[in-house]
Amino acid sequence: MPPVTPETGQEPPESRVSGSGPWWGHFPELTVAFVSPRCHLRQTKVEEIVQEVFDACKTNHHASQFVLHRDKHFHYLKRGLRQLTEAYECLDASRPWLCYWILHSLELLDEPIPQSVASDVCQFLSRCQSPRGGFGGGPGQDPHLAPTYAAVNALCIIGTEEAFGVINRKKLLEYLHSLKQPDGSFLMHVGGEVDVRSAYCAASVASLTNVLTPALFAGTAEWIARCQNWEGGIGGVPGMEAHGGYTFCGMAALVILKQEHLLDLRSLLRWVTHRQMRFEGGFQGRCNKLVDGCYSFWQAGLLPLLHRALHARGDTALSMTHWMLDQSALQEYILLCCQCPAGGLLDKPGKSRDFYHTCYCLSGLAIAQHFGSGDLHHEVVLGVPENRLQATHPVYNIAPEKVVRAVMHFLQLPVPNLEPAAAE
Repeated sequence: MPPVTPETGQEPPESRVSGSGPWWGHFPELTVAFVSPRCHLRQTKVEEIVQEVFDACKTNHHASQFVLHRDKHFHYLKRGLRQLTEAYECLDASRPWLCYWILHSLELLDEPIPQSVASDVCQFLSRCQSPRGGFGGGPGQDPHLAPTYAAVNALCIIGTEEAFGVINRKKLLEYLHSLKQPDGSFLMHVGGEVDVRSAYCAASVASLTNVLTPALFAGTAEWIARCQNWEGGIGGVPGMEAHGGYTFCGMAALVILKQEHLLDLRSLLRWVTHRQMRFEGGFQGRCNKLVDGCYSFWQAGLLPLLHRALHARGDTALSMTHWMLDQSALQEYILLCCQCPAGGLLDKPGKSRDFYHTCYCLSGLAIAQHFGSGDLHHEVVLGVPENRLQATHPVYNIAPEKVVRAVMHFLQLPVPNLEPAAAE
């Protein structure tokens, strides 16, 4: 008997647009005790809108429906690097994020970044770096782990000597130590909140720049493991509801720290595979929430990490050609439902485009297109061959070769010594 969709009480469709059949019956179903009428109403409305998109695609038999509008996305992103409208004033404290979202989207599209633009970005990010270490959301702003992560990723994408030279590694290490808490967690900023994002941001920048030390991350892996709850996913702090963004951050941090075994991986696998929506094909962030294009990365990006961890444990049931998600259905949702006709990508039909969703929809599309690496690399590209994106590293979400370049560069430099100099 086919499984019943908990959001609607309906059986999942045997065929969507591309003809891929259901796969989700292979995993045990989680029992949903209660779905509020408001949640049910919103889900039904989204499904109706998505159904209209699917119907329009079926009616129009042209293969152009499954086309990534590369040129339009490129021009949208290119404009964003040089000029933003006043609508982006609310992101004044997130300007390194804008650099990262745009640069990463461009590298996924295999669009080169002009040297003059790259140099301007380096100079701008250097002005966002705090004398105390780390980066703020803009020039002169207090340092914060989120824009620090974004700035380091952006600089690694550029990957030049100028870009690497922007990062003051000693001050960065001092700043990370100032945020470390006795229980192993990290503050997002001095006097700020603690959650799993901060552990991931700290582990990511520390590993890329070769300032990761055992002392800095003592107890961090154990603290993250305590954030995994009964659902199987990871919450922001111990005892909180599982969430896609926090789950990715927790799992990716543990991969960096080589401590994935601390999690119940099977329970996590069950949780994340049930976040792919049966009807839409995209992912939701939490149980009983709506589909959102950004979770195409935050949730789907977990599957390569889980695949690697389970393979390391000797799991013989793993496929050697596909991740444990419906890769075609995810691509279908992104290509049909998340592209703005004027360029840029979005949450779901009816929403506005933005650089955040452009970055993470494209990142999720890349995850869905590329399996493995090296001899095990296998591609599943829905639609025309030109839809193919460059691969992204599932831990850092920048190009794999950019990760290698940054790591190799900083490995040539010693880990900064924070011990006070001995008196002569």
